[in-house]
Amino acid sequence: MAKATRGSERREDALSRERIVDAAIQLLDDEGEDGLTFRALATRLATGPGAIYWHIANKSELLVAASDAVVARAMSEVPAFATPHKAIRGIAVGVFEMIDAHPWVGAQLSHAPWRTAMLQLFERIGRQLQALRVPRGAWFTSASALLSYIISVSVQNAANGRLFEPSVDRADFLETVSAQWKELDAHAYPFTRSVAAQLREHDDRAEFLAGIDLILAGITASL
Repeated sequence: MAKATRGSERREDALSRERIVDAAIQLLDDEGEDGLTFRALATRLATGPGAIYWHIANKSELLVAASDAVVARAMSEVPAFATPHKAIRGIAVGVFEMIDAHPWVGAQLSHAPWRTAMLQLFERIGRQLQALRVPRGAWFTSASALLSYIISVSVQNAANGRLFEPSVDRADFLETVSAQWKELDAHAYPFTRSVAAQLREHDDRAEFLAGIDLILAGITASL
């Protein structure tokens, strides 16, 4: 029994769960979810798949652990002492930049809203709404509206970024689309034609935060 225990301790020291999760995050960033296999992860860690199974039961558990870790790191950057409005903006920016850097996280948050990573975000937003003195009856709706907006827009932004070839300049692309909007039929698309110039000049992050401000304005107006 003593021999088995020593072997277990050596295995724990050599390959921790944290090391596995960190390597999985790097692999997901490089290869996407389809590229995350225990064999590929074992190769990256210079070990055998069996050593990984000692810490992680399956790919689903690994994806959850990786998502939890990335979200926790993003939320650690949100100022601890800020007004509720600024804190919510900070949470939103953290998620926006996190999903842009790790696009696979968006899919995980969307597919498993009841798991820890999504609950971390829901809890952080909810506490700020309480600090704003939002009525209890509006807590769930307000937090859900903010979280849905933050996740969906962040995922869409990351997806848009992947549409561009490395050789395609964003400004040139927007200039082309803006010109196309200006040429639309004036009777069928009067509004779209009128905002064509704004499309060309807009900043994705600034527009994202403007949406947060609109939602918060609606919430605070109802107090």
